[in-house]
Amino acid sequence: MPSPSDALALLRRRVIACNSCHRLREYCGRVGEVKKAAYRNEIYWARPVPGFGDPNAHVLVIGLAPAAHGANRTGRAFTGDGALGSGDFLMRAMHAHGFASQPTSERKDDGLKLTDAYITMAVRCAPPDNKPTSAEIAACHDYLVSEFTALSRVSVIVCLGRIAYDAAWQLLDSCGVRTSPRPPFGHGAVHHLSAGYAVIASYHPSRQNTNTGRLTPAMLSDVFREAGTIARAASPPGDARTT
Repeated sequence: MPSPSDALALLRRRVIACNSCHRLREYCGRVGEVKKAAYRNEIYWARPVPGFGDPNAHVLVIGLAPAAHGANRTGRAFTGDGALGSGDFLMRAMHAHGFASQPTSERKDDGLKLTDAYITMAVRCAPPDNKPTSAEIAACHDYLVSEFTALSRVSVIVCLGRIAYDAAWQLLDSCGVRTSPRPPFGHGAVHHLSAGYAVIASYHPSRQNTNTGRLTPAMLSDVFREAGTIARAASPPGDARTT
């Protein structure tokens, strides 16, 4: 059986080579050609974006999708969104609780390392208006299952936004974890499952949420404080997986 690192490396190659969703691939390519004025001299990644982090993580963080001029440009999730973007907002909270080596996420080579955490997304290509279709979400589902299977120590899933929250429950269903009845989304809600997993819901750290105060730094910090507390207390429930 391959090690978590080997399994994730293989999955990374599969994700990057994916061409399943014509609309998304066309959009990402077009964004990478037209570019944003501030990045006009940069070469955009413009391919599906794999997850990244600690192969031995106890905490899995699921986001929505790459930002058109963030991860679609840099090639790393929650990276390059700018000083007021979702990446730095997220990393400040993760850094405060020992999950990230620094409070910023600017480039793939910026030295950022995650400890006991792995970041992925429900959708691997930037969608127009940040709105993937249900079919596009479904097309990426197997990648999420493969990551979860490789990350055998995960006991806590942090869901950034409603789409990530729904993707997490579908993931657990696919992996044979009983999730019925499925609780409604609510920021800060913590759901403990009989299989040993905990699911934590959070608003997504998008500018729409952070600039309006719907999600504050303290609110997101509390989410990762709770994730750390649960992860330290839990034993890996990997034997509950059937995939």
